[in-house]
Amino acid sequence: MVQYNPKDWITFIFKFHKSDTFRQLLPMMFFIGVYSGAIAFLEIEFWNLSEKSHVKNLTLMHTTVGFVLSLLLAYRTNTAYDRWWEGRKLWGSLVNNSRNLAIKLSAILKEDKDRNYFRRLIPAYASILQKHLSDEDTAKELFEGLDLQIDHHKHYPNQVAKMIFNKVNELYTSGKITGDQLRILNSELQSFTDVCGACERIKNTPIPYSYSAFIKKFIFFFVMTLPFGFVFSLGYYVIPVVIFIFYVLASLELIAEEIEDPFGGDENDLPTAKIASNIKKHVEELL
Repeated sequence: MVQYNPKDWITFIFKFHKSDTFRQLLPMMFFIGVYSGAIAFLEIEFWNLSEKSHVKNLTLMHTTVGFVLSLLLAYRTNTAYDRWWEGRKLWGSLVNNSRNLAIKLSAILKEDKDRNYFRRLIPAYASILQKHLSDEDTAKELFEGLDLQIDHHKHYPNQVAKMIFNKVNELYTSGKITGDQLRILNSELQSFTDVCGACERIKNTPIPYSYSAFIKKFIFFFVMTLPFGFVFSLGYYVIPVVIFIFYVLASLELIAEEIEDPFGGDENDLPTAKIASNIKKHVEELL
C-alpha cells in the first residue's frame, strides 16, 4: 500500500506515482486527443457546419446523460471502497484475535514446548491466509522448525486452524487446560475461520460483469460523442477539454477496479503481508 502524507497535497499535483491513473490512461488519452482533433477538423474545415446545425444540440444529451453517469460512478467507487475497508477491518480483527489468543495461552500454558508450538502456529495462520487470498503457493514448511505438512489439494487456512484446535483439544484431554479455559479460548479459535470466510467472500465475489462492462461502455460512448457538440463552442480547444473529461471519468473506474479486490498485489491494496509479519512479531513477544 502506498505510504503518503495526506496533508502534503500540493505535491500530488506535480508528482506521478507509478500507480497513478495518468500513466495507465496516457495511451488512450493520446488516442482521444487525435480523435477529437479529427472531429474538430471535419466539422470546422471540411464540412463547414453552421451554428444552426442540429449536431450542436448533442450537448443537451451530454448534460442529461452526464448526471446519470456521475451517479453510476459514485456508486461504483463507494461499493469498491466498502470492499477495501471491510477487508481492512477483517485483518484488523485477525490481529486482535491473534493477540488475545496469545495472551490467554501465555497465562494458561506452563510448558515451553506447548508455548513454542502456538508461538509458531498462530502467525502461520495469518501468513498462509495472506498467501491464500493472493493466490500464492504456500510452502510446506513456512517457519523454520515447524513442519505444517500442508496438503496442497486442500484448503490451506482450514488445515492450520484445524491443527490449532486439535492442539487445544489435546491440551484439554491431557488436563493441561480446564473446561472453563477451553470455553475462554473458543471465541478466538472460531474467529480465525470467520475472518477467512469473510475475506473469501470479498475475494470470490467481484462486481457483476454486466454492471462493470456497462459503465465502461457508457464512459467510452459518452466521451466519443463529446467532440461533435462541443466543437461549435470550443473549436480546437475541444481537444484538451475532452481529454480531461475522459481522464476524470476513466480514472474513477480504474480506481474502483483496483481497490475492489483488496487482497491482490496492486499498489493500493491492503498490506496483508506486512500485517501478517506484525502478527508474528507480536505473538512471539507474548509467548
